Amino acid sequence: MSSTGVEQGVVVADSEPPRGNRSRYAFACAILASMTSIILGYDIGVMSGAAIFIKDDLKLSDVQLEILMGILNIYSLVGSGAAGRTSDWIGRRFTIVLAGAFFFCGALLMGFATNYPFIMVGRFIAGIGVGYAMMIAPVYTAEVAPASSRGFLSSFPEIFINIGILLGYVSNYFFSKLPEHLGWRFMLGIGAVPSVFLAIGVLTMPESPRWLVLQGRLGDAFKVLDKTSNTKEEAISRLNDIKRAAGIPDDMTDDVIVVPNKKSAGKGVWKDLLIRPTPSVRHILLACLGIHFAQQASGIDAVVLYSPTIFLKAGLKSKNDQLLATVAVGVVKTLFIVVGTCVVDRFGRRALLLTSMGGMFLSLTALGTSLTVIDRNPGQTLKWAISLSVTTVMTFVATFSIGAGPVTWVYCSEIFPVRLRAQGASLGVMLNRLMSGIIGMTFLSLSKGLTIGGAFLLFAGVAAAAWIFFFTFLPETRGMPLEEMESLFGSYTAKKKKNDMSKDKEVVDEQ
Repeated sequence: MSSTGVEQGVVVADSEPPRGNRSRYAFACAILASMTSIILGYDIGVMSGAAIFIKDDLKLSDVQLEILMGILNIYSLVGSGAAGRTSDWIGRRFTIVLAGAFFFCGALLMGFATNYPFIMVGRFIAGIGVGYAMMIAPVYTAEVAPASSRGFLSSFPEIFINIGILLGYVSNYFFSKLPEHLGWRFMLGIGAVPSVFLAIGVLTMPESPRWLVLQGRLGDAFKVLDKTSNTKEEAISRLNDIKRAAGIPDDMTDDVIVVPNKKSAGKGVWKDLLIRPTPSVRHILLACLGIHFAQQASGIDAVVLYSPTIFLKAGLKSKNDQLLATVAVGVVKTLFIVVGTCVVDRFGRRALLLTSMGGMFLSLTALGTSLTVIDRNPGQTLKWAISLSVTTVMTFVATFSIGAGPVTWVYCSEIFPVRLRAQGASLGVMLNRLMSGIIGMTFLSLSKGLTIGGAFLLFAGVAAAAWIFFFTFLPETRGMPLEEMESLFGSYTAKKKKNDMSKDKEVVDEQ
């Protein structure tokens, strides 16, 4: 067998394209992988407005509507649970294609639905695609991106989710002009169109270099790393780090090798994650599950799915005004996601999470208070309370979007060891979707039991607890190579440990 080309690559470096092109190549890979999230976001956003018309057209009860709204996330547990094993088996790239296929079928079924059971079948198929997409897009991006831009590129799925949500809101507004029995079918069914283009685009992407190494394809892995690294030396270093993390000796340098004790199909992963984890892996798993729980249990999907209902309770009576205000929510959410993405590598994951959750707590407290005042003064038009309610919905989605939204996916896609990453990340996605489903399927009932203001005050309490958790348990991971990430965890004083490691590195550099 020929050598992997690492040494050869150094010799021919002068004849290669400028390294700036390599950064653009990693950027393009992240864009394509994250396109899946547009379809996911569209499905989430479009249902918030379509539900108004589905309820009237199919004569649904509030309970049936709640189930329809939230069940997608419960169904996605099937995809999330299978995504780790599937991506270890067929690769990250083809797993993204599989997610697109489920989206395509689910959207068509929902668009042609004639009754409640029919539309629920479509939601089930689409839900499986959601589970696959939410796990695989950030994992693929984190594994392709160089450490210097990993946070930025790994945030792309969240940006595209929000672009999709915004497109769903806009679709609601325009298709609402059609007859009721047609409008919601067009809203849901048109989501099948981009799935076709997604599948074609993804096939032009390279496979994840870490997956290739786990398959023993070192030559192919180096080619991808060389195209996505800032320097040739960085590509060589990344390959060597991945080999060590995968248990491959440094002297194995052929293009194709037999991986010692190969476990690329996920064998033994669940044991290492759940049954006998090391202290570091236990801490990593706790951090991943905690951040996913907090992201959803603080109520973001209640706002995304039920914005028209919230604005109705706040005092906006016409459906047109409710849908326009909901479009404004989508615009604010998308703009601030872009802000969060642009600063995540500058300010770090931990700082953004703490700032975000603190802002969410203040917004939720003000929103819950204003809605409670409106609810206790029926028949009165309290303009200040209405304005405060609408404003705090906007500030809530804005503060969510600069931190808790994008950083959750960045953080959880980068902290697991390479062999545990796919299935470890899938556990986080499963909890995320479970909590999202619970919120979506119980919000109307919760609002009736606690009042809508009380529901948001409850979410504020969750946000306060989440802030304490983030401050206590989450170390900063900015700039750390993926293969060294595990060293930050295990002591539950990882922030101090990271600082100590940085000081040690400075001392070594000075020497």
